[in-house]
Amino acid sequence: MISPNDLQTYIAGAKQRPSRPVHGGNRQWAATMAGIAPEQILDFSASINPLGTPKSAIAAIQSHLTDLNHYPDPEYALLRQALGKFHQLDPEWILAGNGVAELLTWVGRDLSQLSSTVLFTPAFTDYDRALKTFDCQVERYPFLFRTQDVTFNADLPEITNSHTKGILINNPHNPTGYLFTRESILPYLERFALVVIDEAFMDFLTPDQQQSLIDLVPSHPNLVVLRSLTKFYSLPALRLGYAIAHPERLQRWQSWRDPWCVNSLAAAAGIAVLEDVEFQHQTWAWLKSAKSQLFTGLSQISGLNPFPNAANYLLVQTEIAGSILQKELLQKAQVLIRDCLSFPELGDRYFRVAVRLEHENQKLINGLSKLSDR
Repeated sequence: MISPNDLQTYIAGAKQRPSRPVHGGNRQWAATMAGIAPEQILDFSASINPLGTPKSAIAAIQSHLTDLNHYPDPEYALLRQALGKFHQLDPEWILAGNGVAELLTWVGRDLSQLSSTVLFTPAFTDYDRALKTFDCQVERYPFLFRTQDVTFNADLPEITNSHTKGILINNPHNPTGYLFTRESILPYLERFALVVIDEAFMDFLTPDQQQSLIDLVPSHPNLVVLRSLTKFYSLPALRLGYAIAHPERLQRWQSWRDPWCVNSLAAAAGIAVLEDVEFQHQTWAWLKSAKSQLFTGLSQISGLNPFPNAANYLLVQTEIAGSILQKELLQKAQVLIRDCLSFPELGDRYFRVAVRLEHENQKLINGLSKLSDR
């Protein structure tokens, strides 16, 4: 086992290393830590589909390379039509964005007009960035409870004076992967001035498992749903997300932001992958098997406690500091996991890992097993 002295030595040397990332997927930081090239790293820190970018997206990008000398359509009409067909909505209810991160900025601006915003913590770190940008007042409610065991607070709290407040919910929740039911969220639509549901990982669930509120947007002008196309379809470098909300709200956001937020290649890839039914089914089949393998393997390692969930990643409680495990795995196995230091409510006794291909999962399991035996 790694001793407390090792942890103190590691923390004491932190000032000599590059700043710790607040998001997963920072291979350049990891490469500097491990003294290797970024391409050598097996990345479990970013929850991206390991099947890789669909061939349909690659073909769409290649066929639109001649568009590079033209500006994109500022209205993104074809992309919005494709999204509207996918969700059975009029395109005017959809706004494409430079990833969910950009759309969260405009969420933050709307929420800043309310008395406060409710967050269930721990929460995705970019929420704080967006809310702080516009000096939002934030009310935090714990979603994890530590008793003898750590459990999720599935009974969402009663919140007073909520008609003057907003609420921002990640579903499935990040970093726990917990899936809120539609029924548990529905009461908030009547109680809050603005309800924002970040469904960035919802498409990893099969349609019959999903708990999306997209179909309720037309009847609830106070509801905003955010979706990502980059995680499920392995397109993080292209930055592509979208918001579904009342057209008046989306028109206001459009007037606030820079023009041409989405590049033409991203828009073309997005249109193509929405019709790639084969890739969607391949992803759901891979995830069911690979997640079971990874969960079982981690459960069998002394000192680790992975939480069952609905997402394509696992939150793991650990007896060894997560930052120490991260460092050791990088240097000994060229494997990158996500420590949870950027989630203040979790601290250094947790880490998060994406589900990857089964042979990659096994490499992670083997590396962690060797560390736990020390």
